[in-house]
Amino acid sequence: MMANAAFLAALVVFMIVGWIAGELQFLAPFKTVLFHEHGRLILGTVLLLFVNLCAGFYAAGRWFFLRDTGRKLRHLDHQLSTPDAVLEDLSRDLTS
Repeated sequence: MMANAAFLAALVVFMIVGWIAGELQFLAPFKTVLFHEHGRLILGTVLLLFVNLCAGFYAAGRWFFLRDTGRKLRHLDHQLSTPDAVLEDLSRDLTS
């Protein structure tokens, strides 16, 4: 799930950087000076955007995909602990 969140965050960051580069074409003659003077700030901002997007996508994925996991596991545990369990072999292995 973390790899999917990182991939999606990298894709969104790439799209945002591409869009901003297209909007700031008039600064192209000054790119060496801009990157020399403000390169660390730009890189830090892009990295911070990536980390925040990655955390957001990870949280959304956990909420969306793992929403009913506790209820499902509790139901399975209850089903396996009954004496007339459908999966008798598995319930024996879990109790020993």
